[in-house]
Amino acid sequence: MATVPKHYLTPEEYLHRERNAEYRSEYFRGEMFAMTGASANHNLIVLNTGASLREQLKKKPCRVYPSDLKLRIEATGLYTYPDVSVVCGEPRLESERGEVLLNPIILVEVLSESTEAYDRGKKFEHYRTIPGLQHYVLISQDRHSIDCFSRTEEGNWLLSSCQGLEGGVALEAIECQLLASEVYEKVVFQP
Repeated sequence: MATVPKHYLTPEEYLHRERNAEYRSEYFRGEMFAMTGASANHNLIVLNTGASLREQLKKKPCRVYPSDLKLRIEATGLYTYPDVSVVCGEPRLESERGEVLLNPIILVEVLSESTEAYDRGKKFEHYRTIPGLQHYVLISQDRHSIDCFSRTEEGNWLLSSCQGLEGGVALEAIECQLLASEVYEKVVFQP
């Protein structure tokens, strides 16, 4: 029995399809991967996180973007949608429509049961290749838990964590903090 050869998409074909798609997809090595919808907690945490960062960065030359802005990792070719992205200075945008970010300083992912291993593993491998990335924040949506990986001057990554509603994590590159009480405001965990 013969197998049907796979058709691999170019990045341009992916971007064209994505502009007209009813749902979002990641792209890697010629293939598109559909993304699942998000829970109420996920959306509230993303909104709370973005709002907290936006408020703290109002008088700084930084911008906070929600999850609808694509990111391309230049070193690996992955196109993905981080839950929150922060850029300081001018954003570098790819494509004539300005729909793909290239230079985040901070990336935030809200973890779900189905994405946690990928977000902590392979996706972080991709993210670590972004030269200007200083912080990668992982926020649980089913318990009070925030992990922040921060790049050192030597290029290593240090983990700081906050469990519970007291405290938060420092984002030293932008002189901000993500307080657990703000990130989890009005979030209700299911029993």
